[in-house]
Amino acid sequence: MLIGAAAVLAVVTVGVVAQQSVQEATSAPAEQSRENSGEETLDLARRVDGEVTALGEVDAPVVLVEYADFRCPFCGVFARDTLPVLVEEYVDSGQVRIEWRDLPVFGEESTAAAVAARAAGEQGFFWEFAEVVFAGAPERGHVALPPERLLEIATEIGVPNLEQFVSDLDNAELLEKVNIDAAEARYLGITSTPMFVVNETPISGAMPVEVFRDTIDSELAKAGR
Repeated sequence: MLIGAAAVLAVVTVGVVAQQSVQEATSAPAEQSRENSGEETLDLARRVDGEVTALGEVDAPVVLVEYADFRCPFCGVFARDTLPVLVEEYVDSGQVRIEWRDLPVFGEESTAAAVAARAAGEQGFFWEFAEVVFAGAPERGHVALPPERLLEIATEIGVPNLEQFVSDLDNAELLEKVNIDAAEARYLGITSTPMFVVNETPISGAMPVEVFRDTIDSELAKAGR
């Protein structure tokens, strides 16, 4: 279970000073704070066009940010049971954008897997890589992801240039992107996975799909959708 819901909610409702601190601490391209009913709020959405770790339209009215670890069993539950439903019901229709954030909390293999997923993403296969990893994840415990398994997954999903994939496993720029995500999470007080923020509303853990539906529908209503 996560401890992050209250912590994130506290940070999400702080003002522009806090957001600037996040940007300085992580170099993440977070959106500028905006005024909402007289309160400053922290928008975690990046909305980077062409970002390989995002699903959905860049201008979708709702952005669901997911902080996750590829070796987290509960991240696997969300990926298998909830993510496909949200994609079909909200992402494909342009209502929701999903933005992945790396938060490796289960050791070196978690970090290596995060870099490997981004290496696959460099060739357009980030989400396919994630799907295979989580499909094979146990309901309890942490899936083993040594280097040979990462290469097996890349081969299985059809990453076209495997030599480039292997080279990118040591790509310092990809590792830095992972570290930026993790630093953002730590600043927000998130220490375990999965953690979600739907616009400014936090969801802690792999909750039932109905929780995500209710939260998304509420945020869509706020946006006049």
